[in-house]
Amino acid sequence: MNAIMQNFISHIPILTTIFALVFALEVLRRYRTKGKGTHLLWWAAGMLMYGAGTFAEGFVTLFGWNETIFRWWYITGALLGGMPLAQGTVYLLMKRKLADRLTFTVVPIILIAAACVLLSPIDFALVEPYRLSGKVLQWQWVRLFSPFINTYAFVFLVGGAILSAYRFHKNHNTRHRFIGNVYIALGALLPGIGGTFTRFGYTEVLYVTELLGIVLIYVGYRFCIRTPLAAQTRTQHTAAFAEQHA
Repeated sequence: MNAIMQNFISHIPILTTIFALVFALEVLRRYRTKGKGTHLLWWAAGMLMYGAGTFAEGFVTLFGWNETIFRWWYITGALLGGMPLAQGTVYLLMKRKLADRLTFTVVPIILIAAACVLLSPIDFALVEPYRLSGKVLQWQWVRLFSPFINTYAFVFLVGGAILSAYRFHKNHNTRHRFIGNVYIALGALLPGIGGTFTRFGYTEVLYVTELLGIVLIYVGYRFCIRTPLAAQTRTQHTAAFAEQHA
């Protein structure tokens, strides 16, 4: 990889952060418009955590490695990158009581993991000036929390999107939601793939997959909230009828 391309890729998290914040605000506006929807609050929180993680990556690109920013990155990115989004899907697809139980199960685990990240000594000999990696944690066992939490996120975020796509694919009026959930499933997969590469020292792959992932999730979200064609037609006919008989 030449220096120009590597420099460009290292700045991608800045764009991803801006995109994530705009996305979070859009979801919050939808929640305020609807006046309900716990899943929307979780999704907005998920976008904020997504942006918080990529903010840390952008900070290190611009200003260099920082211990506080590293710990911030590991908690918001490795531990919380996908979990709030997955929890939003849990609240959307499951009964409230079961969703609450899952929340009360996974949140304490994340809090324990975050505390361990904050308490772990840092091996400064392994620090790279402009790159973030969990290998600098002296308590390497702390990194075992991440696969568990990310598996939870994968099962409910990707699995939930696939299940929703299956439910909607046969009905012409809900085909937009089928397409949207396919995009969401693909977008949710990409950061996990990039995260795997970081364990082998290829952090730049994560930067690319994070941006592509959130763009696909956004496209999927826009498809899912789109008014079905049949409903649009009925609305137009109703408006025309009302105008003719006004």
